[in-house]
Amino acid sequence: MRKSLVKSLIGGAALAFGLNAVAADITGAGATFPYPIFAKWAEDYKKVSGTGLNYQSIGSSGGIRQIRAKTVTFGASDAPVSGADLDKDGMVQFPVILGGVVPVMNLEGFKPGELRVTGEVLAEMFMGWIVNWNDPKIAALNPGKKLPDQTITVVHRADGSGTTFIFTDYLNEVSKLWKEKVGKGAAVKWPAASSVGGKGNEGVAANVSRVKGSIGYVEYAYAKKNKIPHLQLQNRNGKYVNPDDLTFAAAAAGADWFSVPGMGISLVDQKGDQSWPITGASFALMYKAPTDKKASAEVIKFFEWAFVNGKKQAADLDYVALPDALTAQIRQKVWSQINNK
Repeated sequence: MRKSLVKSLIGGAALAFGLNAVAADITGAGATFPYPIFAKWAEDYKKVSGTGLNYQSIGSSGGIRQIRAKTVTFGASDAPVSGADLDKDGMVQFPVILGGVVPVMNLEGFKPGELRVTGEVLAEMFMGWIVNWNDPKIAALNPGKKLPDQTITVVHRADGSGTTFIFTDYLNEVSKLWKEKVGKGAAVKWPAASSVGGKGNEGVAANVSRVKGSIGYVEYAYAKKNKIPHLQLQNRNGKYVNPDDLTFAAAAAGADWFSVPGMGISLVDQKGDQSWPITGASFALMYKAPTDKKASAEVIKFFEWAFVNGKKQAADLDYVALPDALTAQIRQKVWSQINNK
């Protein structure tokens, strides 16, 4: 069920929901991370409401540019906008879905989760300090595994990306070297000599599938759809875990969303034996005083429906729906700031 959903949504939904702008009543743009679940929600919501969605999966940075230019009714970003910038722009921000970013590889003979790495080793691979798959540091974490003498090619996002923000936020937390040499952001200067860029989660997945010996990072749905093996990661508690909706939920269990202006908290490297260490949220951005109040109200109706009725679809795609207590707070503390009357 989950595999067929992922395949159909990522493979075909760009045409159904990305190009049908004339028929769509809601417009949004931004992160590729939530695109599979947005597409499924849009499909089901249109059946019950008659309202369509035109969502452009162009990356978080593009989504922020579009909402600031007021060419869409909501923007979506996995890299949260700061409270100061939200105030300056007259916008609110709230999470809409939780999920995980996963390191993926093209290495013959290895199944998903069969190869283990720590955060520090992963950082050195993406820095270009570990350049071969049979490096002693990788071998030490995988006793008994026959690792090939094969060059590692790093595949990264070529566009401004919230997925990159989540991934580099994680590497920044677990590696002092990464923090000093590279840092975190929606776009960074990738230091590995052997590297190639891809546009969107789709582009990274395609390049990892194509380039032998490569390693990249994508939202989990894209790894599953493209049947790209992921690496197992050691979390903050020292446990090796695989990505799925349960380990993403474990990472978000203790989140204090309103501790940061705009709810823009980080969910990477969280405590807990079951926590997936590269968990993140996708956020929606909307104006407090929208120019098109009717369109803004329709966006709220869409997310209200998704929060209440879209949990099964999220689970089918290995996302994590927001808990009811949190969506109640979003209604009371965030949506109440939007003037749609």
